[in-house]
Amino acid sequence: MLTKRIIPCLDIKNGRTVKGVNFINLRDAGDPVALAKQYALQGADELVFLDISATLESRKTTREMVKKVAREIDIPFTVGGGVTSIEDASLLLRSGADKIAVNSAAVKRPELVRELSQHYGNQCIVVAIDAKKTDQNWNVFLAGGTVPTDLNLFDWAKKVETMGAGEILFTSMNHDGVKTGFANDALAQLSEAVNIPIIASGGAGAIQHFETVFKEGKADAALAASLFHFGQISVRDLKVELQKKQINIRL
Repeated sequence: MLTKRIIPCLDIKNGRTVKGVNFINLRDAGDPVALAKQYALQGADELVFLDISATLESRKTTREMVKKVAREIDIPFTVGGGVTSIEDASLLLRSGADKIAVNSAAVKRPELVRELSQHYGNQCIVVAIDAKKTDQNWNVFLAGGTVPTDLNLFDWAKKVETMGAGEILFTSMNHDGVKTGFANDALAQLSEAVNIPIIASGGAGAIQHFETVFKEGKADAALAASLFHFGQISVRDLKVELQKKQINIRL
């Protein structure tokens, strides 16, 4: 059985870590570099860094901040935001990223996923999918959750797998920041639809939510932000408790 992963997420805007509810009402959550170092020391399995306004502002991810974070951690580091080409990915990888996350650019030009995968290997490519459930349908959104599309979550996930995605980071916009648990039904359906790892995002608010997302949601990894940023629980304490609940986790 593969080890489940706990992944703190740094949503970055104007050089600061921010966190909102349902992708709006963002508030400051601290210095990205200090938080990254703290999470690595606490035993996080990986770290995700998303420059959430890069696409909306038509710019690239802030490379200097990526470099500063990378210097402070020794765990796998995924970076996304404004990546539209092999050149963008190369700059981030040279700045210290281990994996590249693509979202809006992949929807606009799906061939980007194949190009990145063929160039760097699929283990390096994470396709992030932000989706919202409306009228029983899960629709994909772009540009930090501001632009709706007609794409279905599950259809899009299957397509990016065939294009060479190594992992899918699925964020439920309905659950984001609400702290009532992950979108386990959608996650379980997603895990049946594809054969690559699924990172669950959106809804973490208690230890029980992580146990449920692994057992019922069938997620391979669980991502959280505010739960860690605002000191509700540490990564280490969470992992100790999950191990007690028979979750295969690395301490």
